[in-house]
Amino acid sequence: MTAHSAQPRVLVAVIASVISGMLVALQSRINGEFGLALGNGFLAALLSFSVGLAILGTVLLFRRKGRSGLATVGRAIRAGDVPWWAVIGGAGGGFLVLTQGLSAGVLGVALFTIAVVTGQTLGALVIDTRGWFGAPRVKLNVWRIVGGLIVLAGVFVALDVTPGDADVMGVLFLLPLLAGAGTGFQQAVNGRVRTVAGSALSATFVNFLVGAVVLAITFVVALPFTGAAVAWPTTWWLWVGGAVGAFFIAIQVTAVTIIGVLGMGVSLVAGQLVGSVILDAIAPVATSDLHLATVIGAAVTLAGSAMVTLSKKL
Repeated sequence: MTAHSAQPRVLVAVIASVISGMLVALQSRINGEFGLALGNGFLAALLSFSVGLAILGTVLLFRRKGRSGLATVGRAIRAGDVPWWAVIGGAGGGFLVLTQGLSAGVLGVALFTIAVVTGQTLGALVIDTRGWFGAPRVKLNVWRIVGGLIVLAGVFVALDVTPGDADVMGVLFLLPLLAGAGTGFQQAVNGRVRTVAGSALSATFVNFLVGAVVLAITFVVALPFTGAAVAWPTTWWLWVGGAVGAFFIAIQVTAVTIIGVLGMGVSLVAGQLVGSVILDAIAPVATSDLHLATVIGAAVTLAGSAMVTLSKKL
């Protein structure tokens, strides 16, 4: 395939990746509203993740390569070729979905996404520099340092107009920040599982299975403190967060083979931030309004994140 003939394919993959990032923002909004409607963010996260797991499990029934990949991963763990912690990346995804149910409905999608992207970028920066979890070691350079500082500057700009009680909002912002950092671990170990399994579907299923188990345990532990659902929402779209998650993961595992990890990273972040701003502009949550400073903060965060990601080539 010539470079000229590959251009339309690459362009489609980039657009699809941006759309995938926008769907991540949409899932945050859905699960945030779902948590508020249920009156229990832990239950919202568990239900959302379980829907995604059910969809992937159904697909796996009809894909022999996916089932074979699961068996291969199992044998590799028993033989000691793969450490046990390599298959618990889903815990990071589960925590991210949990923070959606707990804080996205209060912070608003834009501020929530800025926190997640900041955590993603700074977490990946540390993991790449140290070469943790089997990730290729990337030397720290001035572009990556400046990019990280720009990301932090974007956070300060966005938080300058955070509404409501500062202490409460600070905690709610910290949750997705930590969850974003956890996705660096998730991506590193999931990539390792995918390589061993020889199937993106197998790795994704393992990710969702582990995440669902972790969320189920978390829900049971938190139940005495949170109580059961205060109401079961009848609005249909509140129940589709897990399906949205399975859909954007399918886009990602396809597009990454065309545009690579770096192109995927920048495209996803762009889609997340742009999509979150659009969602807050057209349908803001009751406790948060979209301010100009939030938009500027999102743009600055995007610039810093792109600098950190693309400087891996330097």
